[in-house]
Amino acid sequence: MTFTAFLKATVLGCAASATLLAALALAGAIESGDGLVIPIAAVWWLVAGVSGSMLGRSSAASPAIGRLLADAKLASSLPEVHPARILLNRLWPLLIATVGAGGFVLLAPQVPAMAAGFPVIWALAWRRQEKAVQAIEERDGVRFFIEKTSPIKPIQLIRTPWFKSGMASRRGESDPVSGNGRH
Repeated sequence: MTFTAFLKATVLGCAASATLLAALALAGAIESGDGLVIPIAAVWWLVAGVSGSMLGRSSAASPAIGRLLADAKLASSLPEVHPARILLNRLWPLLIATVGAGGFVLLAPQVPAMAAGFPVIWALAWRRQEKAVQAIEERDGVRFFIEKTSPIKPIQLIRTPWFKSGMASRRGESDPVSGNGRH
């Protein structure tokens, strides 16, 4: 699985988790007759949305992703691609947190209501990282893939050769490989 596809799936998964938890909290609050849960949760969701938007306002790759890209192992062939296995292997904490918080819906709808804010922050904070990595891939003529690792070990990437973008020569800059272009 490409790293950019993984980043996109992570953002969508976090958004789906937040939506599910918010819907469960709403249903639980209606079932319990607690009219205070949702207004308080809505304020928290607003704060989470603003916080995530502020964290994700930069269009550059985050320092953590920059280090991950820099530490990627070079490979000359494409790795095996198992998207479902990689997503489950890497996003299991999100799945457990969503199921765990959702399990409290009948006992305490406040739990899924408050838990819904955290994936909102994560989704909004990471929403531009996929484009930042894609720009680096196009600039350098590489593609980053997720290496198969243990679910409890840090993520590792594999760097493979790919097609290089001609954007530098279209902007009038010299091409670092051929030297062609305007100066």
